[in-house]
Amino acid sequence: MTSQVSPTEQADGTVVGEQRKPAGAGAKDVRRLDRVIIRFAGDSGDGMQLTGDRFTSETASFGNDLSTLPNFPAEIRAPAGTLPGVSSFQLHFADHDILTPGDAPNVLVAMNPAALKANIGDVPRGAEVIVNTDEFTKRAMAKVGYATSPLEDGSLDGYHVHPVPLTTLTVEALKEFDLSRKEAERSKNMFALGLLSWMYHRPTEGTERFLKSKFAKKPDIAAANIAAFRAGWNFGETTEDFAVSYEVAPAAQAFPTGTYRNISGNLALSYGLIAASRQADLPLYLGSYPITPASDILHELSRHKNFGVRTFQAEDEIAGIGAALGAAFGGSLAVTTTSGPGVALKSETIGLAVSLELPLLVIDIQRGGPSTGLPTKTEQADLLQAMYGRNGEAPVPIVAPRTPADCFDAALEAARIAVTYRTPVFLLSDGYLANGSEPWRIPDIDELPDLRTQFAQGPNHTLDDGTEVFWPYQRDPGTLARPWAIPGTPGLEHRIGGIEKQDGTGNISYDPANHDFMVRTRQAKIDGIDVPDIEVDDPHVAQTLVLGWGSTYGPITAAVRRLRAAGESIAQAHLRHLNPFPRNLGEVLGRYDKVVIPEMNLGQLATLVRAKYLVDAHSYNQVNGMPFKAEQLATALKEAIDG
Repeated sequence: MTSQVSPTEQADGTVVGEQRKPAGAGAKDVRRLDRVIIRFAGDSGDGMQLTGDRFTSETASFGNDLSTLPNFPAEIRAPAGTLPGVSSFQLHFADHDILTPGDAPNVLVAMNPAALKANIGDVPRGAEVIVNTDEFTKRAMAKVGYATSPLEDGSLDGYHVHPVPLTTLTVEALKEFDLSRKEAERSKNMFALGLLSWMYHRPTEGTERFLKSKFAKKPDIAAANIAAFRAGWNFGETTEDFAVSYEVAPAAQAFPTGTYRNISGNLALSYGLIAASRQADLPLYLGSYPITPASDILHELSRHKNFGVRTFQAEDEIAGIGAALGAAFGGSLAVTTTSGPGVALKSETIGLAVSLELPLLVIDIQRGGPSTGLPTKTEQADLLQAMYGRNGEAPVPIVAPRTPADCFDAALEAARIAVTYRTPVFLLSDGYLANGSEPWRIPDIDELPDLRTQFAQGPNHTLDDGTEVFWPYQRDPGTLARPWAIPGTPGLEHRIGGIEKQDGTGNISYDPANHDFMVRTRQAKIDGIDVPDIEVDDPHVAQTLVLGWGSTYGPITAAVRRLRAAGESIAQAHLRHLNPFPRNLGEVLGRYDKVVIPEMNLGQLATLVRAKYLVDAHSYNQVNGMPFKAEQLATALKEAIDG
């Protein structure tokens, strides 16, 4: 995706192109836009995530580039009508390549007073606000602190407000169905989806097929939802309140040739793990315990037994990783999935995996902490835990994807390192990547790496008396990996456990010199992992470098584009491998007068960079549970350039 946009387009995202009027008397104007940011907001029971997901799916099938940001409470059913209970879904779609869900919505759909109050602060003046007037009762408004109705007191005069009685219109549209009023009201999200689909010329066939499939066992409910969806579309077409509809052309120049689909980070990760197991010719085993926001991986992998995938939902986090490590010993591509609190519980077994030197993928979908923290919000604060959160010297490689679609490639890379070097590997995703989505080009099989590895087959060492024996810690001289011996293979019996092993034989050893040698060897194995050099995007030989990792890639890149379009010179580099660092990282950092590291933590990568390279890296940090905004980063980076 390489197309560029002008500074004005980048700044406000509302550039108006050609305006036309369809043929036919009284037909409404159609205005062409290059991009749009829409946010659906309502109670957590109003179906905002489903509504946003359906709009996203139709947008993806239309061919726009897109990026999404679901945002919802941690409670299964948060208190109705309250600010903590608001659920929202933001979608940014465009006719060119984009990198973030957008800083501020051009359109807010507010299903109740709480949704309006929780989100109106993010909406720029002049934006469109569609409000479900039926929910603006005195009681509902008082619950969120509205003394007077914001629809009547002038507080929304700076916006293009569309008061729509969504609930009443939905109930009226469904009066022919044998539904109670409460049942009919549940379809108001489909009415809103139909209205927005009309406003932005989204396809409708896919949503109708989806509803028929979702409610296949309840055809009356399917028909009612389809009727509400069509009523919303027709309302937009006929009402005088919406005089203009909008077109956002497909992003024809944004994508390389290929077959694309919309994909979330957790789904991409799941597919990447399956692909890795096939490329390694190993069965995939997942030992896991449900935890937000990682549970979707367990749900998805459990659907793919036909690919040799086995999933085990354990009774707790410790049992999950214990089963996974056992599967690794047995010759599987073993995975455990969790979030930050689960990593803490798994730390002893990760240390055991370091000692046993077995391949194990530890997938950490980071969320706000400490402790239970913010289960449904995003953060990057587990880096130091992944790096050092074990007793003793227990080094573990760390890989981090940068976008939802990149989770697929990151899974393959983590598997490559694990099976090649016989080591547990951390993959650090986060809630923003896990739940967000974007177009993903489905790769051809021949594009995927060959991950096949050779199991130990027989003796690998000759004793002084000429006897041939198997030494479980006889290392490959290139990778320092020990042989992977499958239990039950004749002649390959060997001891495992957490007590220190003797080099070569694997026998229990308390010898100080041997322990020193084994600790240094395990560290050397990690230090010697072959990772690509970091690439630097620096077209103007800048003096300032912005260095990021993980999900900050989109906001950082968008901010860098804005600055360059405004005539500023700034370089960008982004880390996928956090342990070991790329070998050229020190040389790259040394080329710049200033290094700025934005992170969704209090400066964990900056701490590592300062310690290892003695570089005065400047941190720019945010820990509010939300991803960076591009404009926010652009301002901070401009200050760094000028400072």
